[in-house]
Amino acid sequence: MDALFDAINVRDLLSTSDLRDPTAPLSAPDLRLLITRLESHSLQIKSKVKSYILAHHSDFSSLFSLCNDAVSRTDQINQCLLDLLALVSDSPIDGEIREIVEELSGKLKEAREKREILELVRIIVGISERLGGIKEGVKNGRLRLAAVDIRDLKKVLRIGDEEEREPVVYGLLRKEWLDCFEEIQEMLVKFVENAVQFEPDSSIVRVKYRLSVDGIAGVVDLHSVLDSMEVIGILDYGFAKVADQMIKHVIIPVVKKGSSVSSMEDLKDVSKEMTEAILKILSTSNPMVDVDGEIIYSRIIQVINFVCQCICFENPSWIRCFGRLTWPRISELVISNFLSKAVPEDASKLAGFQKIIKDTYEFETALKEMAFISASDNTDQKLSNFAENVELHFASRKKIEILAKARNLLLQCDFTIPQEYTRRGHPMKNSGTAVKYYEHVVDLLFLSERCLVSKAATQLMDLVHQTLKDICLSSPRVALEFYHAARDAILLYEAVVPVKLERQLDGVNQVAVLMHNDCFYLSQEILGLAFEYRSDFPISIKEHAVFVDLAPRFQVMAEEILQRQIQLVISNLKEAIDGADGFQNTHQVQQFESAKFSIDQVVFILEKVHIIWEPLLLPSTYKKSLCMVLESVFSRITKDILLLDDMAAEETLQLQRLIHLMLESISSLMESLSTVIQKERPEEYHTSLVDDLIPSLRKIRKVAELLDMPLKSITTAWESGELISIGFTMLEVKDFIKAIFTDSPLRKECLWRIENVGL
Repeated sequence: MDALFDAINVRDLLSTSDLRDPTAPLSAPDLRLLITRLESHSLQIKSKVKSYILAHHSDFSSLFSLCNDAVSRTDQINQCLLDLLALVSDSPIDGEIREIVEELSGKLKEAREKREILELVRIIVGISERLGGIKEGVKNGRLRLAAVDIRDLKKVLRIGDEEEREPVVYGLLRKEWLDCFEEIQEMLVKFVENAVQFEPDSSIVRVKYRLSVDGIAGVVDLHSVLDSMEVIGILDYGFAKVADQMIKHVIIPVVKKGSSVSSMEDLKDVSKEMTEAILKILSTSNPMVDVDGEIIYSRIIQVINFVCQCICFENPSWIRCFGRLTWPRISELVISNFLSKAVPEDASKLAGFQKIIKDTYEFETALKEMAFISASDNTDQKLSNFAENVELHFASRKKIEILAKARNLLLQCDFTIPQEYTRRGHPMKNSGTAVKYYEHVVDLLFLSERCLVSKAATQLMDLVHQTLKDICLSSPRVALEFYHAARDAILLYEAVVPVKLERQLDGVNQVAVLMHNDCFYLSQEILGLAFEYRSDFPISIKEHAVFVDLAPRFQVMAEEILQRQIQLVISNLKEAIDGADGFQNTHQVQQFESAKFSIDQVVFILEKVHIIWEPLLLPSTYKKSLCMVLESVFSRITKDILLLDDMAAEETLQLQRLIHLMLESISSLMESLSTVIQKERPEEYHTSLVDDLIPSLRKIRKVAELLDMPLKSITTAWESGELISIGFTMLEVKDFIKAIFTDSPLRKECLWRIENVGL
């Protein structure tokens, strides 16, 4: 039967021998031959199939029978399904099945939730039991196990990592954990306090290793206590009080008072275990004066060795913890009480500080080997850093001393002037004899004059000069600090003295004038500093050392003080002149007395200014300032008199009398002014020089003459130009004539002549 289904090769049915080329087309005869042979082959196949079927008739019969049975059973199953579907459609069994399934799912979910709740309850009960076990363990002295449980439960309860909307029981458990933590923390700290005892009266530090506390069964050793503290992370807290007491009762006496120490251990005979250790502080009767650095460092090392061996049990992490708590304060104590005091007073002694640098470096190296300080953190090397920068510390210390000295001398100076000096007058007038009464008369660098200054100013400049001399002998780093110290010392005068003398500057007095002299003197000295010292400065300082910028500040301050004094005097004079009420009606007794009192006030103020200014101010400054004051007085009185619109004959005489009285009263003042001008310009001196400096002086004198001068003489004086040269204006002359002379043809003629002069 398989042979029937073999593949038929068409080429085999052809007799053509040239069909090797598959692409060659077939001819019509070939096609007909092919059809004939295919038909023949098909008949053969049919014959063979028929023969095969007949030969296997029984097999095919049984096969067909089997197929018929399968079809019959299929029909039966189909009928059963139809009956089942009819049954289902008639009754709602699917709804019942759905309810049963939902109920089953609910029961399963409820059972699962109950299992989860039971698991949570089991965990909570377990945590609660562990917390209870912690308390019990603490009571029974099992501190290490209790500490481990505290640490583990901290992670389980996520202490410090709480979330919102957590079960309330979590909060309760955390609170219970916190209570346990605080209880064990308090207990451990109490153990440490009992273990390390400080006895100030006997100068002893006692360390006990076998400890007992009320409420704890049995005896606990110190090592277990420290181990438990490390487990729960409170070693810093536990050591804090011990570290503080160690600084207070041991380190401070060693560093500040030079006390020595000794340690000993007490061994128990039976168990051969150490029960306690003692550190004895041996005080000295002689406080530390010049104790060698090596001795101080060795004593501190003894104390730290005691801590490392007897308190920290040579545990590196415990030692490092204790070091973090104490080293900052130890280093500050050593710096403030030893290193800073050991800084040389003189720059020439800086080389001798090298041994201290070496001892300091070896001291810190020993502490690093003991793990008391960090070997990698440079911030722990405070002592060696300080010692290596000794030049800078020396300069900084000297700078502080210089500024402190400058500040003190400025604050302590009272700026008073001996009466002998003011009585005897200006040293220039007395051939320098006043110097013996007051030693602070100084020569000005850029002026051929001398002036009196305060003790504070001379001492301040002496201090600055000494500092600049030190710069010339110092290294660049020290010189730079000294340079800033010199500048700052000068600027202290500007910052301190005006505030100190604020009240005196509000009045006319010697103190204000003396401060003016100080500022002028300082400005002169500052200008000369660079010329005097710059060439000897270190090369690096020459580029930065500048003082000339300070001079203008003091020049401005001096001028401001002087102008303030001048304005105060002018204001007082103006107030006094205001009391004359414009010099009106002086022919009346009361008005004359009032005007005379005002003139007396003016004279008094001017004489006071004369007494204060002449002995203190430079002659040139005295001349300039006094001329300004006199000009303001004379011009004001002249103006008031010329503004009078009606003067009686007697009134003119009284006004003339007042002017003469004033000029006579200030004659000594005018003489002093003439003397100054004569000494300043001896070859050119003439009495007219005073009038040139005070233009209103000529004018007021002329007013006094005009008050009793005939009308024609006044007119002639105007026509000759005399009045114009003195400073009178046409309006002033016309108003003056109208005020004195009644209206008449002569007055009209004179006024016309005045108006038409030069036309």
